[in-house]
Amino acid sequence: MVDAARRIAHLDMDAFYASVELLRYPELRGLPVVIGGRERQPVKQADGSHVFARLRDYVGRGVITTATYEARALGVGSAMGMMKAAKLAPDAILLPVTFDAYRHYSRLFKEAVASIAPDIEDRGIDEIYIDLSRVEGETRELAMRIKQAVHAATGLTCSIGVTPNKLLSKICSDLEKPNGLTVLGFEDIPARIWPLGVRKINGIGPKATEKLASLGIETIGQLAQADAGLLQDYFGAHYAAWLARAARGIDEREISTSSESKSMSRETTFERDLHARQDRDTLSAILTTLCERLADDLKRKGYVSRTISIKLRYDDFQIVSRNVTLPLPVADAAGILQAARECLKRVPLQRKLRLLGVRASTLEAPGATVVRRLPVQGDLFA
Repeated sequence: MVDAARRIAHLDMDAFYASVELLRYPELRGLPVVIGGRERQPVKQADGSHVFARLRDYVGRGVITTATYEARALGVGSAMGMMKAAKLAPDAILLPVTFDAYRHYSRLFKEAVASIAPDIEDRGIDEIYIDLSRVEGETRELAMRIKQAVHAATGLTCSIGVTPNKLLSKICSDLEKPNGLTVLGFEDIPARIWPLGVRKINGIGPKATEKLASLGIETIGQLAQADAGLLQDYFGAHYAAWLARAARGIDEREISTSSESKSMSRETTFERDLHARQDRDTLSAILTTLCERLADDLKRKGYVSRTISIKLRYDDFQIVSRNVTLPLPVADAAGILQAARECLKRVPLQRKLRLLGVRASTLEAPGATVVRRLPVQGDLFA
């Protein structure tokens, strides 16, 4: 049953990693800045100024973690290979990721939100869902209080969408970035949501967008009016039913406030379908980055993992997953990466891929010494 009385907020920090770096290097404000890799630290001069690396000087297989809005305007985005990005924005500043700083500011903004609205679902280092249903106050004023508290605690801005459910709030938090606030009810869906492209729905990737466009479906409104049988013929019964419900703004998922994580995962949908052999270097860099982010999530939450899984979605939307249970738990990127590669050896890689994900489960507090494993000859995506 649809509950219009719920007030669910999605808070997304604005270009979080990049914004934290601009606090450290305010002289870079207004410039295209790309964050990626762990090398190329800025060099501090005797006068206190810094010499920064430029994207045009990068050589390697790394991928972009995030970028400032000025860099995004040049066509640069997260998960893009840095060599490719260098052709689009050669003069962009290149900074390494500094996870300790990101964890610090993540903790600060979440504590600030919890002081106002304690029912929070943690979705990662830079975004959360908040259940405002039982918090006193007018919705827009309450959201503004949260935004102000976040800025006071961190010096950073965030964007918030408040709607009756998680799906709509996720869409709305992105509508007025940066520093945006969108409050929307079910009655606003035809005017505010239906004109948007289908890609705005979290869960519709580039390939599904392309297939929908081939059917003449480009907006969420067109998807809401699409023939159910047509969708089922092209996408299968399960995904077609979800598409129809999502287009109408229906999402009954609850906020999960449990502090005990059962698993953690990182995944990315590619800008284009990638082949395990022809795009090996790109896939290797993406897999390494996903494992680094997952390792950072484990460290931030204080867990180690005994089971590592990979998830693949092929170009025909088929999803496969494989997992491996380890004799000793891991939490470091190298151990996760090796386990993920072991999983990849057990899946067919003839078809092109549109999504890659890595998951850590069977989580526990650190007890035994984490063993750093050596690379195995023949590793996939190596």
